Amino acid sequence: MNKKKGGKRVTKKQLVERLQTFFQENPNETFSFKQIFRALRLVTHPAKMLAIDTMEEMAWDDYLSKVSENSYRLNLKTQVQEGTFVRKANGKNSFLPDDGGTPVFVSERNSMYALNGDRVKVAYMARREKHIKEAMVVEILSHKRDQAVGRLRVEKDYAFLVTEGNIFVHDIFVPKKKLKGGKDGDKAVVKITQWPSKESKNMVGEVIDVLGKEGDNNVEMHAILAQYGLPYKYPKAVEDAAEKIDPTITPDEIKRREDFRDVFTCTIDPKDAKDFDDALSIRKTKNGLWEVGVHIADVSHYVTEGSIIDKEAMKRATSIYLVDRTIPMLPERLCNFICSLRPDEEKLAYSAIFEMDDNANIKKFHIAHTVIKSNRRYAYEEVLDILQQCEAKPSLRKTIENAEMLCTLARLSQILRERRFKGGAVRFDREELHFDIDEKGKPIRAYFKKSNQATQLIEEFMLIANKWVAESVGKVKKGVKAKTLPYRIHDQPDPTKLEALREFVVKFGYKMKTAGTKGAISRSLNTLMDECQGKREQNLIEIVALRSMMKAKYSTHNIGHYGLAFEYYTHFTSPIRRYPDTMVHRLLTRYQDGGRSASQDKYEELCEHCSDMEQVAQQAERDSIKYKMVEFMADKLGQCFDAHISGIQSYGIYCEIDENHCEGMVPMRDLDDDYYDFDEKNYCLVGRRHHHKYQLGDAVRIKVARANIEKRQLDFTLADDDE
Repeated sequence: MNKKKGGKRVTKKQLVERLQTFFQENPNETFSFKQIFRALRLVTHPAKMLAIDTMEEMAWDDYLSKVSENSYRLNLKTQVQEGTFVRKANGKNSFLPDDGGTPVFVSERNSMYALNGDRVKVAYMARREKHIKEAMVVEILSHKRDQAVGRLRVEKDYAFLVTEGNIFVHDIFVPKKKLKGGKDGDKAVVKITQWPSKESKNMVGEVIDVLGKEGDNNVEMHAILAQYGLPYKYPKAVEDAAEKIDPTITPDEIKRREDFRDVFTCTIDPKDAKDFDDALSIRKTKNGLWEVGVHIADVSHYVTEGSIIDKEAMKRATSIYLVDRTIPMLPERLCNFICSLRPDEEKLAYSAIFEMDDNANIKKFHIAHTVIKSNRRYAYEEVLDILQQCEAKPSLRKTIENAEMLCTLARLSQILRERRFKGGAVRFDREELHFDIDEKGKPIRAYFKKSNQATQLIEEFMLIANKWVAESVGKVKKGVKAKTLPYRIHDQPDPTKLEALREFVVKFGYKMKTAGTKGAISRSLNTLMDECQGKREQNLIEIVALRSMMKAKYSTHNIGHYGLAFEYYTHFTSPIRRYPDTMVHRLLTRYQDGGRSASQDKYEELCEHCSDMEQVAQQAERDSIKYKMVEFMADKLGQCFDAHISGIQSYGIYCEIDENHCEGMVPMRDLDDDYYDFDEKNYCLVGRRHHHKYQLGDAVRIKVARANIEKRQLDFTLADDDE
């Protein structure tokens, strides 16, 4: 640039381009005004003033960083960032930065047709006055999924896959020769071969699997799994590898282990369980203490790191429990036979062994590889029956087989439970919806499973084992770095959500602490839960309180588990169905053998993957419940039921039927007696003219209007008083 040109009147647009070029060519340096004027040869006072104003704007747009009053540098952090694209059906797409920053709006025209979950690179756009910050997708780094599930629409000259939800912008075009025998109306899985681009918004794909006719139970369950990219078949090569595993327990292997085969041991599980990955043993020691063994299937003995079985288990990260089936993490031969702690069979276990007094105070603890032999496989219902009989008539403890042992375990577990709540654990006993289904998979009964003495017996011993195992690695002397371990962590509730909860419950006359120690807050939450028991607003307060809670996840960076009030907590007790437990077993074995700490980066990455897969599995499980709800209610159209409002959105009211817990929605268009405003803070809809209020938790009478199996959606209308 010559001086003469610098003296010319420079426009703002030219100056922006020059400044952008200059800073991009020197991305890591800070420049003073003087250096910038010299480099851009700005010599006149108006040009310099314009440059200062322009840089001020560029800093406000996050393009530049203001280092001091008279110096700037390129803002690398926010100028271009990588992260995840979130597609919304209403067009309010957003970008989630990898660094966990706040989501940023991406309009459809700036999305490059990215799909939900895609990894993208974005550039932040110059912020317009009084407008929100916006990002523009500049590159799609990788697609979250290259498969889609939906219904085939086959016409004379062309075919499409019609997908549900907001994952895809458009239907997927399928050339007729790529239909793989799929017919009109079939559910199918399609692999995408051509992505949307500037040239063509169309996506093109080919059928890789025809699932079958819509509405068929098997087809629908497979479709739910395929929708989330989850496996619905087990790879033959992995099953073949499992078939080759020798289940024989050699005398040498027994010598290396602590022998519990002669100690009373039992498993307690749901009546339809097939994989028994935990067992309890109990015996009185010479010094009058109770020795309780929490014995866990020794999966890592059979599944070696890096093997074909291990790689598949790692990819799946969890077993998935749909209403009518389990999609196991491990091949069936391992999870239901070799590793499963079946009765009257010698099994290898990894055990947390406690010595405790009559008040459940733990005097000694150690972890050991063991060999066990379960005396009995109990269902929860059987144990509950024995406990209730013995409570009513204590003399039965001597006559019912194993009753003495079971009653002792139950008594110790209840002491542990009370101590946990006194220590600040949060008391949330949310019931789970279950269905009884016939041989064709059709639901014939819907009911809630409630927590009871038998389920609590198992739960408390599993919790205490997970806690002490985590402490054995994580709790070290000051100044000593703990070895790497995957923890199950649960952060404190979001303070703003807690404050919103406090403001909300005060309207019902309840008090709640939102400041103070962790224990004080959780005790205050428990008091609230106890005080609203049996009241009309109980359900409502429980829902709102749950929403203030963070989600638990896996991490090598321990922050404790708020909900359980444990400083150290891990997952050790279910390696058959959860990959993190297998990781923990391997690391414990390594450290017991004197091994060095494992790579934290490697295990943190695995923790993130397992947390992600857990979320996906939960979504699929919820979808299978929704599908069964719709199927269960499909023959009850026009019938009326008592219900309560279980959710409120700007587009309608969710209602849960009291007798069978099926949930449906009354769309806003059906509330035609008034214009309703959505009061998000107070979880209600309020009529403008008549001021009629629909509040979360309110009792209502509903009529079943529509049951859309394809969308897994139940529609209700509010019934008239006389219906």
